[in-house]
Amino acid sequence: MTAGELARRIHAQRRRREQILGADLFGEPIWDMFLDLYACAVERRQVSISSLCIASGAPTTTALRSIAMLVEQGQLIRRRDENDGRRVLIELSPALYDKLDRLLGNWAAASG
Repeated sequence: MTAGELARRIHAQRRRREQILGADLFGEPIWDMFLDLYACAVERRQVSISSLCIASGAPTTTALRSIAMLVEQGQLIRRRDENDGRRVLIELSPALYDKLDRLLGNWAAASG
């Protein structure tokens, strides 16, 4: 299993856990955003702000505040979509991508 596949699997399992046990018991919207952004980067897919808010599993206002904070910290990069100026895209900073790649790569290797 690749690190990208692992990121997708973890994110999907977290969504299933919330469906079965209740979303109010679990909440790590930033981790969910990181998993989604990492998997999309590996897949070479662009991520819009609205899509990332959905991937976070948090209310939109909470997700937007988290995204703004992470952009301000330099963890995420925000840019306009070249094909649609109304759309804003988000991606991991190169440094954060490298850290997640190392972490998820180690987990993927350990899981066989």
